[in-house]
Amino acid sequence: MNRRKFTLLSSLLGIGLATKIPSYAKSPKKLTKGFNLNYAPHIGMFKHSAGENPIDQINFMADNGFSAFEDNGMKNRSISMQNKIAEVMIKRNMKMGVFVAHEIAWKKPNLASGDLNMRIAFLKQIKKSIEVAKRVNAKWMTVVPGHLDLRKKLSYQTANVIESLKLASDLLEPHGLIMVLEPLNFRDHPGLFLTESPQAYEICKAVNSESCKILFDIYHQQIQEGNLIPNIEKCWEEIAYFQIGDNPGRNEPTTGEINFSNIFKFISSKGYDGVLGMEHGNSLEGIQGENAVINAYKNVDSF
Repeated sequence: MNRRKFTLLSSLLGIGLATKIPSYAKSPKKLTKGFNLNYAPHIGMFKHSAGENPIDQINFMADNGFSAFEDNGMKNRSISMQNKIAEVMIKRNMKMGVFVAHEIAWKKPNLASGDLNMRIAFLKQIKKSIEVAKRVNAKWMTVVPGHLDLRKKLSYQTANVIESLKLASDLLEPHGLIMVLEPLNFRDHPGLFLTESPQAYEICKAVNSESCKILFDIYHQQIQEGNLIPNIEKCWEEIAYFQIGDNPGRNEPTTGEINFSNIFKFISSKGYDGVLGMEHGNSLEGIQGENAVINAYKNVDSF
C-alpha cells in the first residue's frame, strides 16, 4: 500500500491499517465422487433432512457430494458458531463461500453518493469482515454498493464507488481476501447502482486489484441482461464467484428457463475451481423438495 492510501485509511478508520411428487423428488442416490463443480448450499436448504442444527446440515451437504457451503449471514452468527462451522468444514474438506461483508443500503444512496461518513462506515465493516473471513477460512465476501443517488450523474457516482472500493481493496489485499461485487436485477431490487455485468467489469478494471472482482449471479443476470454465456466469457478475467437460481421462481436448476447444463459445462471448460453458491429456494416443500434439489444438480452436472 502506498503512503497516500495508508495515510487516508489511517485518518478515516483510526487503524494502522406441491400435490404430486415428481420423479426428480425421489430419494437421491449417494454420490461416490461428488460433483464436477463446487456447488454451495446454504443453511436451511436441507433442514427437513438434516434437522435445524447448522453443523448437521453441513454434514448432510458433504454426505451428498457438495464440496462447498455459503452463508450470507455468517457475519451475524456467534463467534462460537463460526468456529464450529469452520471446524466441520475443515474436517469434511469443504470450501467456504461468500458471506455479506457490510450493511447494504437498499433504499438510499450508499457508496454511490460519495458521502464520507458512509464510506468510513463501509470501510469499518470491511475491516470487521476480515476477522470473520479468517475465522471461517473464507476467501470471498459480497459487496453491493447500494442505491443510486438520483441527484448525481452516473459518472460521478461511479467515481465515488471506485474510490471506496480502492480503499477497501487496500485493506483486503494483505490478507489475500476478495470482495465480489454483485449486480442485482431491476425487478427484485429496483433503483440500485450496480445492475449489469459490463458495469461491474468496468469498475473492477478501474479498481485494478485482485481483491475486487465480480460475483456473477446467473439468476439476476438472466433477468437483467440475458446473453449469459457470452457475458460470462467477456467478464471472465474479473469473475471470482458465481451464484445460482433459475428463472422464473428463483429455485433449483431445471425448474425454469435457464440451460444450466450448458452454462456449467462452459464454466467447467474454463478451468473454474471456485464456488458456485446455491442462492435459491426449493421448488417443493419438505424432504421431497430437498431431494429434488440434490437430483437437479446431479442432472445439470452430468458433463
